[in-house]
Amino acid sequence: MVLLGLGGGIVGALAVVFALMGLGIIGGTQVIETTNSSAGQTINITASGEDATVAQAAAAKALPSVVVVNVSSSSATGLGSGVIYDTDGNIITNNHVIDGATSVSVTYDGKSYDASVVGTDASSDLAVIHVDWGDTQVTPMEIADSDKLVVGDWVMTVGSPFGLDQSVSAGIVSSLARNQMMKSASGNTLYTNLIQTDAAINPGNSGGALVNSEGKLVGICTLFSSDTESFAGIGFAIPSNYAKDVADKIIAGETVTHAYIGLSMSTVTAQNAKANDLSVTSGAYVAKVTDGGPAAAAGIQVGDVITKVNGEDIQSADGMILNVRSHKIGETVTVTLMRGDEEKTVTVTLGSDENLQKEQSDSNSQQRQKRGSDGSSDDDVMREIYDYLNNNRGGSYESDGASVDNAA
Repeated sequence: MVLLGLGGGIVGALAVVFALMGLGIIGGTQVIETTNSSAGQTINITASGEDATVAQAAAAKALPSVVVVNVSSSSATGLGSGVIYDTDGNIITNNHVIDGATSVSVTYDGKSYDASVVGTDASSDLAVIHVDWGDTQVTPMEIADSDKLVVGDWVMTVGSPFGLDQSVSAGIVSSLARNQMMKSASGNTLYTNLIQTDAAINPGNSGGALVNSEGKLVGICTLFSSDTESFAGIGFAIPSNYAKDVADKIIAGETVTHAYIGLSMSTVTAQNAKANDLSVTSGAYVAKVTDGGPAAAAGIQVGDVITKVNGEDIQSADGMILNVRSHKIGETVTVTLMRGDEEKTVTVTLGSDENLQKEQSDSNSQQRQKRGSDGSSDDDVMREIYDYLNNNRGGSYESDGASVDNAA
């Protein structure tokens, strides 16, 4: 019985293997053509030969499109990764990789090139840097539709973990639509609709590529979650569709805008609910409604407690902020709230946070000027930035050998 069962299992396994090989899912691959066009050099691959695996094929396609991003300040040096976006010299990376740097360069094919910052979107942790390649021929990363990802899809990270450039690690999509918020004295970074993967993301991978089995970009590696300073099987990437939209706006010189509801909120807990005689013990308490904003137009009032958006439970103010950011400008959402003991439902058409960003930028500028007048140095500001990159926050790898806690 055991032998028969084992034999049947072997036959069944071989049948599956042959079927997968026939479909090109496993088995050999070969680089069939390298072409040049107005979009740059393109590497085309298939999974039909016997000389390589799908992982080798994806790596062969993706590696020529990923660079090392080197950063330095008066007090520290570090590095991350970047994805070649086009032949005009634009490279996508994470904002936290280059934030606070006094000089930026990239390493590509063993050569170093000076880089400049085109623009950033700190609140979503994306940035574009620019390199003058001269006569160097580069291969822009082909971009896939990240909306088509499903849990279980094969993926690969490409970058420079711990300074080891041109490194890859394979895994799967573990989950989709993960939301996280990172707070600091300089503001909030909102990560919405993240791709969760078990492909390794370590310090130095930040800004690098998450690619699919065709070697095409599906995400920008950004975060990992761990109790140590190294990867523990849970990493996160910003979806390529969102990264592309942000990069296009930065390159065009436009303000990167996000969905906005026009509320200031605090988190409802069992303790403060009892103290303030609220009818629910969780949710987002409306502390202020912006005049003329989307929430005001929908009739939301100070004292309301938001409990759901489009049927999804809202447990906190942070949860509400992340939920709003996960939607698009102009999208209409259904908000469920408690007004006293009465449950109400309103529809809100989300607006743009462009004016809010300007206000925050002006405020941050005033704070920086104040810090300067108090005698703080560039080193102090740089150390504050590196301290900010703790607690599961993606960061660059410090090349002097010390890595920022949980930095990716």
